[in-house]
Amino acid sequence: MKKKIVVIPILAVIAVITWYLASPLFVNAVVDEALPEMMQTSEPKIMWAGNFVGVGDGIHDAQGIAKVLTVNDGQTVHKILRLENFKATNGPDLYVYLSKDPTGINDGFISLGRLKGNIGNQNYHIAEDVNLDEYNNVLIWCKMFSVLFGHADFTSA
Repeated sequence: MKKKIVVIPILAVIAVITWYLASPLFVNAVVDEALPEMMQTSEPKIMWAGNFVGVGDGIHDAQGIAKVLTVNDGQTVHKILRLENFKATNGPDLYVYLSKDPTGINDGFISLGRLKGNIGNQNYHIAEDVNLDEYNNVLIWCKMFSVLFGHADFTSA
């Protein structure tokens, strides 16, 4: 009887952890953000653009377009990373990084925050002082397992 009392909580914990780690593979988070208001009132300039390329391992994938849009309000040049027609394999701890290296984060990266959804159009603010000549790759990165899902290299638009 005592073994049952110990085994049941352990199995419950294992089930919760398994669901947390595996559910992103089956559950999609869809986002469809419009351009930020400041970019709707004046025509944004496409500074950089690139297509996502998945890792190609059959598990981790990212597709779609990454664009850096800029708009000058007279005082500041605002930069937004826009993911369009984006679709990625979901994961438990995905982030959007600007990186110096298309294959990882060892040479330096800047986090733009958690991936808002694994499907759809979404926007991420880029700080004014970020040099996009240096950080010219967008990564979809699983922070928990240090795994790349896909990247987009920027080219001038």
